[in-house]
Amino acid sequence: MRRLNQHIDKQGELIMKTETSAVDIDRNKGDFFYPEAHVRDAGIGLSERTIHYIADVKDDPAWVREYRLRGLKTFLEKPLPTHWASKDLEAIDFNKIRYYLSPGTEPKRSWEEVPDDIKRTFERLGIPEQERKFLAGVEAQFDSEAVYSNIKKAVGEQGVIFVGSREGLKNYPEIFRKWFGKVIPIADNKFSALNSAVFSGGSFIYVPPGVKVKHPLQAYFRINAENFGQFERTLIIADEGSEVTYMEGCTAPKFNTPTLHSAVVELVALKGAKIQYITVQNWASNVFNLVTKRGLAQENAEVKWIDCNIGSRLTMKYPSVIMKGRKARGEVLSIALANDGQHQDTGAKMIHAADETTSNIISKSISVGKGRATYRGLVHVPKHLKNCKNNTECDALLINATSRTDTYPAITVRGTGNAVQHEASVSQVSTEQIFYMQQRGLTEAQAMSLSVNGFVNDLVRQFPMEYSVELKRLIELEMEGSVG
Repeated sequence: MRRLNQHIDKQGELIMKTETSAVDIDRNKGDFFYPEAHVRDAGIGLSERTIHYIADVKDDPAWVREYRLRGLKTFLEKPLPTHWASKDLEAIDFNKIRYYLSPGTEPKRSWEEVPDDIKRTFERLGIPEQERKFLAGVEAQFDSEAVYSNIKKAVGEQGVIFVGSREGLKNYPEIFRKWFGKVIPIADNKFSALNSAVFSGGSFIYVPPGVKVKHPLQAYFRINAENFGQFERTLIIADEGSEVTYMEGCTAPKFNTPTLHSAVVELVALKGAKIQYITVQNWASNVFNLVTKRGLAQENAEVKWIDCNIGSRLTMKYPSVIMKGRKARGEVLSIALANDGQHQDTGAKMIHAADETTSNIISKSISVGKGRATYRGLVHVPKHLKNCKNNTECDALLINATSRTDTYPAITVRGTGNAVQHEASVSQVSTEQIFYMQQRGLTEAQAMSLSVNGFVNDLVRQFPMEYSVELKRLIELEMEGSVG
């Protein structure tokens, strides 16, 4: 039988654990790499020389070079976060990371033109198949740069722009510069500053007024090199009354040395617009995934994050929405699965900055073996606002004796006429439920996987069909051997 125990650790935090044996899970999706063939390499370590190398290679305008240098200065001045996950972060040696690697080619518009060695990687991950089946456009990034970027003709004819950030900066400067760095400033945190210094790759999307993109746009980010940091910068602007769904997938091979991923994502939904941003990450267990994501929703606009975090040694990610206009809406739906040696420190931030704004946070986490899942949330409603609403739900599922989950909600609501509700639960997989399913012909492992998928099913249904199938399969792979 599994028993749910509670005890207070040295910091006074409530820790919930279940008693079973630890597990050894074989996870290999995306765990492969090909020999490097990079033409451009900024070398090891971070200095002004690194910044100038990247700026020269990219032929950055003067204002971008200056922006990068300010990012470097801010990064060096800011200390590592010490209030949480500090021990995990100490494993990163920023002087041993490679900050820019590129094959030295421009993004291809035809899949056949992509270099063979890079093409093999994405074909193995099924990217061309997904594009043919249901996507309106695809971008594929390999280490520091996009190698493929294409949008379907019908979507392009609507005036939709979907290119890499480098192309967006050069070809659409009047749109790009207006919003770049405005939602997430350089000094927002240490890792947003690092991204500002060395950013490369990522997507730039602009959807004209009233245009509703019927099929998702997708980007796929692949790390192939060892001792490498990937720092893509994504900016999505949905003009008045427009709608767009963007999906990103992430993988990397497993190395013995730390790999760093530190992206910045800025979303701007103008009056009446809707942006839905979906992430399915399946990082290897040596990746430090330190990401800053924030959306700005103007009057009657909506920003929705759907976030699935599987893999990585440490993930620190808290998608945010600033509801700046009246009746703006923000939503974060997240799933986190922490396995042996992994810490998923995830959550959401909802900043109400106008009357009649509405936010919704639903977080589900699964902790397996010695995995740790942490929910960190912030809801802020100032006293001068009226008729604002927030709903927050945090549910955690523990599988093993050494599993751990923590919840740190911070809710500040001032004034009258605003409504906020918060609920949280911690549960275990029922032994009786597993036994019942075994009597119906399932193995114990199959029963465990079915229980976990049932736990997250209401969120998985929010994904497009192809992604929900992939997500369920990823969970099944993680749950193999998780019983006993």
